[in-house]
Amino acid sequence: MIRIREDGTVVDREEYRAILVGVSLGEDIDYSMEELKGLAEADGIEVLGIMTQNVEKINAAHFLGSGKLKELAEFVENMEADLVVFNDELSGMQLRNIEDVCGCRIIDRTILILDIFADRATSMEGKLQVELAQLQYRMPRLLGFGKSLSRLGGGIGTRGPGETKLETDRRHIQHRMDEIKKTIAEVKANRSVQRSRRQKSGLPVAALVGYTNAGKSSIMNRLLAASEKEEKQVFEKDMLFATLDTAQRLITLDDRCSFILIDTVGFVSKLPHALVDAFKATLEEVTYADLLIHVVDASFEGSDFQTEVTRSVLKELGADEKPILTVYNKTDLVDPEMLAEKQLTSGKDSCFVSTKTGAGYEELLAKIRAGLFADLQTVRLLIPYDKGSAVSAILAKTTPSEVKYEENGTLLTVDLNEEDRGRYREYILQ
Repeated sequence: MIRIREDGTVVDREEYRAILVGVSLGEDIDYSMEELKGLAEADGIEVLGIMTQNVEKINAAHFLGSGKLKELAEFVENMEADLVVFNDELSGMQLRNIEDVCGCRIIDRTILILDIFADRATSMEGKLQVELAQLQYRMPRLLGFGKSLSRLGGGIGTRGPGETKLETDRRHIQHRMDEIKKTIAEVKANRSVQRSRRQKSGLPVAALVGYTNAGKSSIMNRLLAASEKEEKQVFEKDMLFATLDTAQRLITLDDRCSFILIDTVGFVSKLPHALVDAFKATLEEVTYADLLIHVVDASFEGSDFQTEVTRSVLKELGADEKPILTVYNKTDLVDPEMLAEKQLTSGKDSCFVSTKTGAGYEELLAKIRAGLFADLQTVRLLIPYDKGSAVSAILAKTTPSEVKYEENGTLLTVDLNEEDRGRYREYILQ
């Protein structure tokens, strides 16, 4: 199957036909399995069937019970599947043992997600973060991966850092991981410098967070269009993990209030810890945001579960105490009666929009304005001509409603936040 990246690069891929397998320890895994199917399809895999098993305890050697494993092997043979995808993370020994019985490639949910990330990452930092996560995952599983990854050619779980052979030395992998961590640390330092400059500019920051495919990039593009900056729009598509690299854009509201909007990578249940750790350098941007815009797919029945996952990841990042504006997206796909009921039960820190129709965007802009510019006050400043740098600094971040050139200085009527009012208090006219 031929795949085309966002930049137009043609990528040759093996086409896989897969069986999905899930194990329940008493909990409902229907949603998780449906999500696994979506992940598989997002990676170009044809799903032939789904198998689940309820158990009291996981089989340490084969993950599944012996009878179920035999049933799986027969299922694979009958369906002519060449891949089995497990919904849970497997050990190296389990990967090897199941493959010996089934006679086809075995991967788990973590490998699948890492493979999608490896395929979608476009920036140098994104590629390095994915490679680090893959190596961290593979290190304790070298023995289990050996048989699969010694084969020639590519395939699921082999993109990114390349084919890791059975004979790969742990020390070599550790050395490569150290190199990547060092490079990411340098990128992180550069981002800290950029963040410091941004903070000095005084521009507030809002970060889009939420489940993958909830519509974060679509909302950013809508806001960019409202700010007349369509040329700065980001890639968007109705698919899981359409974009991975963090995007930052300057948004200017109708009243000339400006802020930085950050689009972050989407979350998913059972997001691999190695991936969370690797992407913390990028995701930590949310911890510096003044407002988190949590985008929720209002049309999805499991949106409450997705909200819990997002909150959990934010807590892991230390950003769960940030002010949060919940934006329910895709309202055009929701039954009007159900939408009205949800609107009645939602809190004041929420709004309902549709990126397709544009409905609700005036309210969204008003909520963002209230969240980021609540402390703005209109003041009149008389700045001496020899303090032109102060005028330049003010004009760089906002547009005054009035500018006059008086005999003894520049007269500005402008909205300033509390910090700037303190910075320029000597020029404020009473």
